[in-house]
Amino acid sequence: MALAFDEYGRPFIIIKEQEQKSRLRGLDAQKANINAGKAVARILRTSLGPKGMDKMLQSPDGDVTITNDGATILELMDVDNQIAKLMVELSRSQDYEIGDGTTGVVVMAGALLEQAEKLLERGIHPVRVAEGYELASRIAVEHLEHIAQKFEFNVTNIEPLVRTCMTTLSSKIVNRCKQTLAEIAVKAVLAVADLERKDVNLDLIKVEGKVGGKLEDTELVYGIIVDKDMSHPQMPKIIEDAKIAILTCPFEPPKPKTKHKVDIDTVEKFQTLRQQELKYFDDMVQKCKDVGATLVICQWGFDDEANHLLMHRNLPAVRWVGGVELELIAIATGGRIVPRFQELTPEKLGRAGLVREKSFGTTKDRMLYIEQCANSRAVTIFIRGGNKMMIEETKRSIHDALCVARNLIRNKSIVYGGGSAEISCSIAVDAAAYRYRGVEQYAIRSFAEALDSIPMALAENSGLQPIETLSAVKLQQIKENTPFCGIDCNDVGTNNMQEQNVFETLIGKQQQILLATQVVKMILKIDDVISPSEY
Repeated sequence: MALAFDEYGRPFIIIKEQEQKSRLRGLDAQKANINAGKAVARILRTSLGPKGMDKMLQSPDGDVTITNDGATILELMDVDNQIAKLMVELSRSQDYEIGDGTTGVVVMAGALLEQAEKLLERGIHPVRVAEGYELASRIAVEHLEHIAQKFEFNVTNIEPLVRTCMTTLSSKIVNRCKQTLAEIAVKAVLAVADLERKDVNLDLIKVEGKVGGKLEDTELVYGIIVDKDMSHPQMPKIIEDAKIAILTCPFEPPKPKTKHKVDIDTVEKFQTLRQQELKYFDDMVQKCKDVGATLVICQWGFDDEANHLLMHRNLPAVRWVGGVELELIAIATGGRIVPRFQELTPEKLGRAGLVREKSFGTTKDRMLYIEQCANSRAVTIFIRGGNKMMIEETKRSIHDALCVARNLIRNKSIVYGGGSAEISCSIAVDAAAYRYRGVEQYAIRSFAEALDSIPMALAENSGLQPIETLSAVKLQQIKENTPFCGIDCNDVGTNNMQEQNVFETLIGKQQQILLATQVVKMILKIDDVISPSEY
């Protein structure tokens, strides 16, 4: 405990239980923080690019996840260090904002920290390093604007969008059918996009998966798929021109709120009670029939008696449908969710051209397809795959592709991938360093060197000689003044990313550089770490 005395000689404690806390100050604190950041980046470095490796993570309760999506890896990793947690936040914010490039942003931040460590060892003040990085990131972002190209597309010509989505999917486990999945993602986004406002609501795209079949069986359904079946096996499996009542009230007699007891001492009383219940069910079913409903979708269950009655009165029904699905069905069919039977009116019914129950394989797996809806603004991507892990990874990959398509609708500019944009920025930042007189120019040069780490990692993961490959591509870019020479990861035989059709969105790339720089600045400005001791 550190004791000090005020001007009246009274003792007071500065830091409580000082001897039980560990404390790092100055350069030691910065180095420890930098090492933590570098350690996280090193884990993700190998999963960058089309030849990147996957990571296998096991949760405490034994669930296994295999993925190479940066945000997912960091999300599932049990990270203890505070600085490493910042890196997790970094990839998460890239995921929320852009959806793609979550691995690249962490690798970039790790490279910036590595360069910063060298500068700090030379005696340059961390604040000057941070300022230099800030200047360099501005130069890089402006240069990206300069080398970006506009991509013209419309609802009839979706080829440019598909190519960009294929670049995203080529680094995933699903790369063997990236063309099909990219087309599905683009069609789904265009189905829900508001092209005038340049806005896409991804909540309207539902991604469902079912084990079985093969990846090529993945399909886009213009409507909703619900993982439920008809409540009675004898109900019709196909309903054409369906009028759907969407209910959040159960098919059962009302339960009084108070505690109650019913004494039945004669058979007559029991018969009366049963007749009363039957009449109650009858009225409910009749109400649905009266408004013209041909299908009832209910959020709650109903007992066998109600089920039997519905079947006899030819009113197909689906029970236990989740709240999110109900909302999507309401949006797609143009119906209203009805909380009470008394409020059912013909205007509140949803309309769908076809409702069908489809069974899969030899199992009892059945799903309900609601298609040809009145409002086709809600779509479903239905994924098939050999096992649960494959489906989960495909869902993550599709999410990235959907986000890329959304970003392109927001901003039509693209830059070329394969590390070409980073190499081009690195050359530009390096050239700009000479314009600055102060210590900042060292930091700006280091930033340029850090930018090279992404193409370097791409070359390394593809089994090429990293330094040799990078120098050759850099030389080619300077000689020919072409910003689209990158690393030939797929061994096609050309460094020209235009010919290879490897694109990335401009806003995604800019966001990567800005986010990585912000986090590194934050880490560099920490010079005192007080942490509780381990017990």
